Amino acid sequence: MDTEERKRYFEKERWTAAVVGLGYVGLPLCITASGAGLDVIGFDVSESRVVEIEDGRSPIVDVTNEELRSALDNGFEVTADPSALSRADAVFLCVPSPLGRNREPDMSSIVSASRTFAENATRGQLVSLESTTYPGTLEEVLVPELELKGLKVDQDVYIAYSPERIDPGSELKREAIPKVIGGLTPASSQIAVAAYSRFVSEVHVVSSSRVAEMTKLLENTYRAVNIGLVNELAMLARELDIDIWEVIDAAKTKPFGFQAFYPGPGVGGHCIPLDPQYLAWKARQLRFPTRFIDLAEQTNAVMPIYVVDRAAAILNQRSKALRGSRVLAVGLAYKADVADYRESASMDVVRHLLDRGALVEVHDPMIDDQTIEALGLATVGEWAGFDLAIILTDHSTLDYSAIADAAVSVFDTRNAYRRRGMNPTGLEVL
Repeated sequence: MDTEERKRYFEKERWTAAVVGLGYVGLPLCITASGAGLDVIGFDVSESRVVEIEDGRSPIVDVTNEELRSALDNGFEVTADPSALSRADAVFLCVPSPLGRNREPDMSSIVSASRTFAENATRGQLVSLESTTYPGTLEEVLVPELELKGLKVDQDVYIAYSPERIDPGSELKREAIPKVIGGLTPASSQIAVAAYSRFVSEVHVVSSSRVAEMTKLLENTYRAVNIGLVNELAMLARELDIDIWEVIDAAKTKPFGFQAFYPGPGVGGHCIPLDPQYLAWKARQLRFPTRFIDLAEQTNAVMPIYVVDRAAAILNQRSKALRGSRVLAVGLAYKADVADYRESASMDVVRHLLDRGALVEVHDPMIDDQTIEALGLATVGEWAGFDLAIILTDHSTLDYSAIADAAVSVFDTRNAYRRRGMNPTGLEVL
C-alpha cells in the first residue's frame, strides 16, 4: 500500500466515510461529514434507531430534523448491516464506553465495534476510534482484533485515535472544534490527518495514539477536579457565611491565572463523572495513586445529599419537615438546554428527596412528561402550593417567575435567579 498515494486520495477525492454508532457522537459526525461533501454511511446495531433516522427523525437534540433530512437528501445512508462498512474508505468508531458495576471500564462496545470493523475491513481503509477510553486501547483492543483477521497496520489498514469533542446544547459549530489526532504509526497519522481535514477546520497532531487517548482524559479530569474544588469551597463558604457566587464573580475579574468553575448539585453526563475513572483504573493497574481524581469524585458524589440536606434545613426554618412536603424539582437533565439525563446529579437529588419522604413533582421543559413518568417520577399536577422549588438545571426556557409564584421558597443550586436580576421572596442559593 502506497501511503502517499492513499493520503492524496483522502485529500482530493470524494470518498466514503462510515460511522459506527449513531448516538450523541456518531450522528453529528455523519452530518458534519455529509455537509462537507463526502459520501456517508451510518451504521448502528439498533434497527429501531436506523428506522428512526431513515424517517428523518433525529434522536438527539444536537442534530435537527432539518439537518438530518438534508443529509438524507444528499445521499446519507443508514443501515444495520455491518457489511456496508466494506464500502467505506474510512470508518469512525463512535460507540459507548460506560463504566461497569465496579467503576471499571466497560469495553464491550469498543471490542464489538473493533471486531465488526475487522470482519468487514478492506485494504486501504482508515479506522479511527473516537470513544473515550484508557491509554493503550488501540494497541490492546483494536490491533489484536485486526491481527486475528490477518490484517497488518500500514500494510492493510491505517489506525488512529481522535477523541470526540462535543458540547451538547452549544452553538459552537461542530466543524470548528479542533480535532486531536494520534495515529498508531506515523503513516497512520498522515492518513488520519488527511481524512479529518476534509470536514474539520483544524487538526492538532500528537506523537502517538496513547497521547491522544490521554488528552481526552486530561480534558475532563481537569473539569471534574475543578468542579470538585469549587463544590467543596461552596460548602465551606456557607459555613463562613460567605456568598460563593459573589466570590467567583470577583475572582474571575482577574485577567490571568483563573478560570471560573461553578458549584452545583453534582456532575453529570457521559464525560465528567466517567472519564476520570478510566484514568484512575489504568493507574491502579500500575499501583499509582490518583488522589486528585479520587477526592474530586468523593466531593462531587456527596453534592446531591448536601443539596437535600440544605432543602430540609430551608423547610425547617418554617417549622416544616422534608417528609410530607410538596417539592418541585426543576430540571432532570445534567446541564442546561439539553434533554440528556445520563448520569445526571438531578436524578440523584430527586431519589434522595423521595427516600426521605418528600412529595416530589418534576418539571423539565427539555424532557417530555411521558419520559419523566417512565422513569417512575411524578410530573407537575397543579402549579401552586409547593412548599419548596429546587432549581437543579437552569434551562434558558424555564419560566422562572412562574416557578417562584408556585412555591413558598426557592432553593437555587445554579444561581439562575440572581443571574437574571431576579430575587423572589424566600430565595436561597447553594
